[in-house]
Amino acid sequence: MRDTEKRLPRIRPIVECFEGLPDPRLDRTRRHKLVDILVMGLCSQLTGGESFTDMEEFARVREDWFRTFLELPSGVPSHDTFNRVFSAIDPHAFLECFCQWVEGVCPNLSEEVVAIDGKALRRALNAGESIPYIVSAWASQSGLVLGQVKVDEKSNEITAVPELLRVLKLKGAIVTLDAMGCQKEIAACIIDRHADYILALKGNHAKVHEEVRTFFEDAVAPCATECAPTAEKEKMDFHQTIEKGHGRVETRRYWQSTDIEWFEDQGLWKGLKSFGMVESIRSIKGKSTLERRYYLSSLPLDAKRFGEAVRGHWGVENSLHWSLDVTFREDDSRARARNAAQNLATLWRMALNLIKKDRSRKASVRTKRYIAAIDLPFLVHLLRF
Repeated sequence: MRDTEKRLPRIRPIVECFEGLPDPRLDRTRRHKLVDILVMGLCSQLTGGESFTDMEEFARVREDWFRTFLELPSGVPSHDTFNRVFSAIDPHAFLECFCQWVEGVCPNLSEEVVAIDGKALRRALNAGESIPYIVSAWASQSGLVLGQVKVDEKSNEITAVPELLRVLKLKGAIVTLDAMGCQKEIAACIIDRHADYILALKGNHAKVHEEVRTFFEDAVAPCATECAPTAEKEKMDFHQTIEKGHGRVETRRYWQSTDIEWFEDQGLWKGLKSFGMVESIRSIKGKSTLERRYYLSSLPLDAKRFGEAVRGHWGVENSLHWSLDVTFREDDSRARARNAAQNLATLWRMALNLIKKDRSRKASVRTKRYIAAIDLPFLVHLLRF
């Protein structure tokens, strides 16, 4: 590679991230450098590209610029070359490179809420195959994707989550998962990573769900307002938020209790310290709906902190999944060969992180991608992280 540090010093962290990735190709078939292919692919995603053909076309249009910091020994790769390379890259090695890069961008996750959730890739499958899912870890305050792994079915998220947790630096973070991730092994894995957890309870643990539901019903239901529980007061805390807008009033009431000595399975859930309940009341045009959700947590008593973490988890839908579907059109991707779907998912999340980290202007992700496509200085600015 040419003297990247001298020519474009700000993009050096991105280049170094890719340089550590093992090249899956045979020496005799390497007409193009792996780092060149990956940087061009990332730049295509940052500027609105959606396919391997887009990668080729963008690289051809910007070839003179790329030659200022990439070698391009055989010119611009074809779309077939982009396809073959992304299909062959080891997704686990790519994930490790991604996580190392994110760690440099967001080195401290203390007090950060890390939401882990799955998302389907509905068109990235061949006939007779199960819909693949990408399980992502998303830092709600930073707005960054920390890592992701692919599974073949939603039920396999249970096995994917520990794999993802093991490569993340989670010390001090609060990890939140929906009911699919409410597993004893996952709770233990989070504690072993020196983090805390909030796990949603539903029908997959019917007995535990019913026990916790009954506990809060006995402790909270008698009080007509905020919190006058029958449980010991020093072991129960309450927090409430009210949001109004667009003709809707939404009241969220959070109860958290450390009164867990009665729970027979307490010792089976590593680090368990508290139960939580969230009551959501939505009022629209005089009609109200009520929903209650229950949680297991390793957090000490602090209902406000518990409530903020629970609320932060659901931001993954709007801030991550929505952006990937609507802006990056991830659901429309037809990348199916071997590891292509998972590796492209990693590349999309890296591009989204770079855009989210930008604070130079107030604009949507879509608008920033458009600006990057027509303004090279802004593209270089995005690549600096």
